[in-house]
Amino acid sequence: MNTNQFSCAVLVRTARSLLFVPGDRPGRFDQAAAAGADAVILDLEDAVSSERKEIARTEVASWLDRGDYACVRVNAVGGPEHQRDLDALRALPGLLAVMVPKPDDPARLAAIAEHVRMPMIALVETATSLLRATELAAVPGVERLAFGHLDYAADIGATPTQTAMRHARSTLVAVSRAAGVAGPIDGVTTAIDDLGGLSKDVACARELGMTGKLLVHPRQVVGTHNGFRPTDDEIRWARSVTDATTTGDEALSVDGQMVDAPVLARAAALLHQAE
Repeated sequence: MNTNQFSCAVLVRTARSLLFVPGDRPGRFDQAAAAGADAVILDLEDAVSSERKEIARTEVASWLDRGDYACVRVNAVGGPEHQRDLDALRALPGLLAVMVPKPDDPARLAAIAEHVRMPMIALVETATSLLRATELAAVPGVERLAFGHLDYAADIGATPTQTAMRHARSTLVAVSRAAGVAGPIDGVTTAIDDLGGLSKDVACARELGMTGKLLVHPRQVVGTHNGFRPTDDEIRWARSVTDATTTGDEALSVDGQMVDAPVLARAAALLHQAE
């Protein structure tokens, strides 16, 4: 991995907010880049109609070739636009990562990684993708898993509520941890004016162990960042725990709560997030 690929991989692993922008709307690219999201995703898939795919590829390639930076979501594997997308993205200096939707076949995903030679985000959107998530996360070049909960719910015939999607989200968290990749990215909140709903969605994702979120509008950036940041109470608690000392392996109590190795690890993680 060269220096540029390493830098891109670090950004992909740590991004809390990833903001979608339609690939055929170049007038929005600079606005999205200035919105404060950790990463922009130029979308060649769902946000672009079939008759405008080539226009989108041209606009995205032009923007990335002039030195601007973004991830790109390509069209699904096996579709007529997929290979054209990959060919258009090769060697573009501003490409941070490739997001691959519905990557049901790990072998095909590995072939994409070999072709683009850039960090990849595997967007789990089907039951097959979820059941093969362990294999997908193990593909060299895959830095992170993301959850397309709306497509996943449609695939399994469920309602995309937090309760119905909890198992899938928790599965992706466990798989990511076992594979040694960064915590997964949660799906979008479609109600762009419902910032309270956004806060609840981020809180749910964070509670389960997810570490980022896909966004559809710039006004969702601040709420997402706030939601993934430890609260003041959590920081105070973490500091009180880490300030305490132990003798040998003996557990201790802080403010009436037993403190042992897992609790110390959570406190350290919270302080790291706060920094």
